[in-house]
Amino acid sequence: MLDTDEHWFDDAAGRLIRPYTVSNGRTEPTTRMELLSMVIATGRPPQGQLGPEHAQALGLCGSVITVAEIAARLRLPAVVTKILLSDLVDLGAVDTRSPAPMADSTNLTVLEAILDALERRI
Repeated sequence: MLDTDEHWFDDAAGRLIRPYTVSNGRTEPTTRMELLSMVIATGRPPQGQLGPEHAQALGLCGSVITVAEIAARLRLPAVVTKILLSDLVDLGAVDTRSPAPMADSTNLTVLEAILDALERRI
């Protein structure tokens, strides 16, 4: 988390604001993406104002990263993360790609590899 947002997060209690506040009450992203969709920053400045969570998400997209990993790092529900990322797509700040056909979300080996990677980062 960014130092400026420390007052919004407590190590013991977790996030101190409700996830629906982060998404302004929205429940659906404007861009379709899956947990294993790949996200990367375009390098273009966003064509609009970014909130703190948007800026944090964009900061994680310097190299290719999955939606699931962004959600884990931001400590936000996947649907809220998808809404933030779809906002960034709409602003021209990130691009998304569908997961490779081999990245079948029902493939236990892929899911275990993702879980292992997330556990190493936390």
